[in-house]
Amino acid sequence: MDLDATDRAIINALQSGFPVAQRPFAVAADRLGLSEDDLIRRLSAMKQGGVITRFGPFLDAAAMGGAFCLCAMEIPAADFEAMTRKVNAFDEVAHNYARDHRLNMWFVLATETPEGIAETAARIETATGLPVYQFPKLKEFFVGFRVAA
Repeated sequence: MDLDATDRAIINALQSGFPVAQRPFAVAADRLGLSEDDLIRRLSAMKQGGVITRFGPFLDAAAMGGAFCLCAMEIPAADFEAMTRKVNAFDEVAHNYARDHRLNMWFVLATETPEGIAETAARIETATGLPVYQFPKLKEFFVGFRVAA
């Protein structure tokens, strides 16, 4: 997918400070000089085209009584796509990435309770037949990562 100047402006503008309003897309679109429908259409096209992987809030599960955990799995190369679909079918899975390493699938679990991490990891193990290695957070760092489009 080729990005035009408007797509780049959308990516740059919406990485932080998305409006909290009854119609947030209308507010964001107005700030960008677009219609609400055009903004939503462009975001959908960018997601379908693989330009963006997700569009949504980043919530602090721990601050709300839940938990996050970085997890990894060792997936046979021939089964990687099928296992990715199985793992991604869990609502608790986010940020799933392939890596060039023995542990070649890395993802974040976000659950409503701290106990939900082990419970979800066990359910993934049952669904895939493979172990889920858990790497709980020891210290939190805020990076403030932004991508200039």
